Amino acid sequence: MDLKKVVFWKMSGSGNDFIIINNLENDINDKLIGVDIDNIISKVCSRRVSIGADGLVLIEKSDKHDFKWTFYNADGSKPEMCGNASRCTARFAYLNGISGINGTFETLAGNITYKIMGDKLVKVQMTNPFDMKLDCALPLDDLKMNISSVNTGVPHAVQEVSSVEDYDVEYFGKLVRDHAMFQPEGTNVNFFSRRDQNTLRMRTFERGVEGETLACGTGAVATAIIATTKNIVRYPVNILTSSKEILKVDKENNKYFLEGDVRIIYKGVFYKESYLY
Repeated sequence: MDLKKVVFWKMSGSGNDFIIINNLENDINDKLIGVDIDNIISKVCSRRVSIGADGLVLIEKSDKHDFKWTFYNADGSKPEMCGNASRCTARFAYLNGISGINGTFETLAGNITYKIMGDKLVKVQMTNPFDMKLDCALPLDDLKMNISSVNTGVPHAVQEVSSVEDYDVEYFGKLVRDHAMFQPEGTNVNFFSRRDQNTLRMRTFERGVEGETLACGTGAVATAIIATTKNIVRYPVNILTSSKEILKVDKENNKYFLEGDVRIIYKGVFYKESYLY
C-alpha cells in the first residue's frame, strides 16, 4: 500500500458512519509517515475538513478467528466495542472475501459473532452485559435524575423521558456523560420514550464523538435491556433511531442480538492532506 494514500470504504449502520480499512497486511501500524495514528484518526474523522465519520476500523489478522479489529472513536480513543461498527465491519469482511456469511472477530470487549441475513441486513451477537444498575439517584445541579446503567461492551446510562423528541439531549447528555458517578472513563447516555409494547424511540449522546449521533448499537442493546427489565417493553425490541431506521434487539437463550441494515456509502482513497492540516 502506498502510505501517501489509503484505500477505504465508507459505510453506514443505521445512521452511524464509519471509515473501514483492510489492514490484513499491516500496512498501517502505530505510525503513518511519522504521525501518531491516534492523531490521524481524529483528523480523518473530522467532518467538512476531511472524510468525516463517527469512527474508523482497521481490519487485521487473527490467529484464532476470521479477523480482529482495531476500532477508533472519532476523537482517536479506542472503546472496547461498537455495535453498529461491528455490523458494518461484518458486511465489509463478507463482501471482501475475508469471511463467509457467518463469522467471528476479536474486539477488546471479546469475540463478536455475526450472520449476514440478507442483501444489507446484518445480525451480531453482542457480548454479555454486566454491571446493571436500576434507578440510581444522580444529582445534577438543581435537579435530581434517577438513571439506570449497564455495560454492553461499553458503559451506557439509560433514562426514560416523556417526550424524547423534545428533550435536550446535548445538554443533559453532556452532564451525565461527565458526571462523577461514571468517572474516570465517562459513559454514553441514552434517552428513550415508549411507542408501544415492542417499540422505543431512542436518542444517544456518544462518548468519543462528544455529541448526539444518529444511532448507537450498544446503546440500543443497553436501552432494550433496561426497558425490558423494568417491564416497559418486551422482546424483540424495535429501537427507532434518529436516522429513522430500526435496530432490532432480541434475547435468545440468554444471549443478546443486534440486527439492522448496513449500507455502503462509497469507496475511495484518502491522502496525507486529509490528516496533515
